[in-house]
Amino acid sequence: MLLVLGVSFGASGLFALIRYVGVLTADQSVRSQVARLNPSAAPGRPWLDLALQVASIATALVPVFLVVHLLGRHGGGAGAIGLDRRRPRADTTWGAALAAAVGGTGLAFYLLAWHSGANLTVAPSNLPDVWWRIPVLIASAAENGLAEEVVVAGYLLVRLRELGWGANRALLASALLRGSYHLYQGLGGFAGNVLMGLLFGRIFQRTGRVLPLVIAHTLIDVVAFVGYVTLAGKVSWIPVPR
Repeated sequence: MLLVLGVSFGASGLFALIRYVGVLTADQSVRSQVARLNPSAAPGRPWLDLALQVASIATALVPVFLVVHLLGRHGGGAGAIGLDRRRPRADTTWGAALAAAVGGTGLAFYLLAWHSGANLTVAPSNLPDVWWRIPVLIASAAENGLAEEVVVAGYLLVRLRELGWGANRALLASALLRGSYHLYQGLGGFAGNVLMGLLFGRIFQRTGRVLPLVIAHTLIDVVAFVGYVTLAGKVSWIPVPR
């Protein structure tokens, strides 16, 4: 379990902490600094940029395949965490409803944190305005949803339960891990994702199904990424880098 986290979100949490220390020790205020998601990997070279974006998304999914492999070695595989197609309609409906509820609340929480000065300005995309921008953003959202929910909600909570951890203790550990690798966005990003982790983790503990969480997380990120490139600079209430 520790090795899986060491090559995935545990390492991300460490880097996020270091970046946050950099934010606090910089000359600028926190909210004047920018946390860039989905940055261009090769500015001015769109085909190279596309190749690097696809490679980044593909390699980020390796921990998911590792987790499914490890779960399969002692029985259950993807089905052990509810990553299967047994309930497609129910999972999709539940995921969409969860996305609608959490997405709106999350946006309000981010805006409140940004206006309070506790959060960086989050720029969900810095990709060039080319034909592949939207497909790459959607693929990136799906990668985030699949990787985070499979590893941090499904796998981690199953393993901690097998190690004898109580449900509440395991839930708190999962939620704090989720918050830790969002710390590069500021305290708002940390706190908001801890709350999301508590909700998503409890849902998984009660249902044993991670697929609705994957769907919800993917939809939330699709709206955030695509909505940003569509509305940034056109509406006054979306913070943009200065």
